[in-house]
Amino acid sequence: MSEIKVASRYAKSLIDLALEQKALEEIKGDMELFVNTLKASSELQAVVKNPIIPYDKKNSIIKALFADKVHKVTSAFLKIVIDKGRADIIFGTAKEFLNQYYEFKNIVTAKVVSAAPLNEEAKAEIINKVKAVTGGEVVLIASVDADLIGGFILTVGDKQFDSSIASSLSRLKKEFAEKVIA
Repeated sequence: MSEIKVASRYAKSLIDLALEQKALEEIKGDMELFVNTLKASSELQAVVKNPIIPYDKKNSIIKALFADKVHKVTSAFLKIVIDKGRADIIFGTAKEFLNQYYEFKNIVTAKVVSAAPLNEEAKAEIINKVKAVTGGEVVLIASVDADLIGGFILTVGDKQFDSSIASSLSRLKKEFAEKVIA
């Protein structure tokens, strides 16, 4: 079974347990903390994924880092996953938990990359447009890439809207080259 399928099943189980324990929001926060901590530390990722490191050592590291910061269900879940020899998918499981949480809550993530920082009015307009199309709540992640020259690239799920000047220039260059050759 693929790593993604296994991680998805573990994440679904954790969501079901969180709902049963009425601790969904708290466990979601725990998963965000876990994902962000692992993203920030390639050493910790290596330790968690390394099959040579004994389970009890991994458990003591995870416990030392997270035990006093996370819900008891999260602690127990992390321990069970490690004890089952599936520590290699724990990071993927946490990310998949967040994906499933957003789907459950009907929250979509919109990423916008612009040539210059967006003002609050522009951000609100993008959020409203995405909300109108998706019907869900919108979390906007904005970043700046001066190479775009002007405009922006908006990504929502697997859809992308590119109105950047750099992209337009690239299309024009390609069209011009095709017409010259033809």
